[in-house]
Amino acid sequence: MTHASKLMAIAALAASLMLGAVAHASEGQAVNINTASATELATLKGIGDAKAKAIIAYREKNGPFKTVDELNNVSGIGDKMLNNLRPQITVESTASAAAPAGAKQ
Repeated sequence: MTHASKLMAIAALAASLMLGAVAHASEGQAVNINTASATELATLKGIGDAKAKAIIAYREKNGPFKTVDELNNVSGIGDKMLNNLRPQITVESTASAAAPAGAKQ
């Protein structure tokens, strides 16, 4: 495989991964801000690369978000943006979201 064809293959793979992340966010599935990559976070309306990186930096420094409201502590995310993001995000895992109330995790 030539160098140029390797680069094209890598670019195609990267594009495919990014399209998958965009499709995930646009399918109406909430993005988990505790597990999402910077690429996935950047698919959220109003979140670009810089804010996605800020969310991950906050998460790494402070641990997982306990509530969606805690996202307001991230630099550059105010009340208006948080309210716009609410329908697009979650902090719950699939397992805990599906578990009945009172069930042990």
